[in-house]
Amino acid sequence: MNSKFLGTGVALVTPFNSDLSVNHEALANIVNFNIKNGTEYLVICGTTGESVTLTKQEKKDVIKTISETNNGRLPLVLGIGGNNTAQVVDEIKSTDLSGIDAILSVSPYYNKPTQEGLYQHFKAISEASPVDIILYNVPGRTSKNMEPSTTLRLANDFDNVIAVKEAGNNMPQYLELLKNRPEDFLVISGDDDLALGTVLAGGAGVISVIGQAFPKDFSEMIRLGLKGNTKEAYKLHFKLMDVIGYIFEENNPAGIKAVFEALGLCDDTVRLPVVPATDELKEKIKAYLS
Repeated sequence: MNSKFLGTGVALVTPFNSDLSVNHEALANIVNFNIKNGTEYLVICGTTGESVTLTKQEKKDVIKTISETNNGRLPLVLGIGGNNTAQVVDEIKSTDLSGIDAILSVSPYYNKPTQEGLYQHFKAISEASPVDIILYNVPGRTSKNMEPSTTLRLANDFDNVIAVKEAGNNMPQYLELLKNRPEDFLVISGDDDLALGTVLAGGAGVISVIGQAFPKDFSEMIRLGLKGNTKEAYKLHFKLMDVIGYIFEENNPAGIKAVFEALGLCDDTVRLPVVPATDELKEKIKAYLS
């Protein structure tokens, strides 16, 4: 089993200055904050990083800042995905993946392929990738569920398909994956609210949004879950439960950036079409933190 990706990974935000340029200093601070507080690995340029609104050059610069700040301390996962298979393959081939431990590749959105189409898309990615692949199923964003049978077919057919980040908020689907997966295939929660339950059922951990703001408590909760220490783990889950709800109430990453602003780690600037959290939500977050 690939122990690099056991525990808590965090889908890092991309902090922006008020002029919408990338705030690399804040990004480096968030990376260090997570490394110091128990996060096990870092995910670069995922949905939470607003990757769809970053230019190619900005992506390169973000990767550079995170890689240099990390300096080999934690494994790194890079988001490379999309709904044009040839373009994703080209991006994999043209990206410098030295120092990257795996890519996280979202299933195609908008064009709604069949299960066979999803399989062929990831087959092409597997054949192109020099590093391991974490599949990413998030039907709420893609409008198409990658069914467990497709995920498991990919897991069985391709050695470099090592894990799935499952984010359908669908516990029966998690359980089906856990029941039928190959022994060394990792089922990673992409749902912060279901992460502990998934781990207790045999999951490998989580790629979290809220974890980057509360890395000490969140990563400890997952470690306790991996050890089967249910009672202690649920104490931390209940402590974090309200704020997990808040950050997804309006939009991700507007919610998590509002938390970071309240914590003084970066401001709440996001790029359109995402807008900042409302004052009502910010008040709830401040009340929770105090």
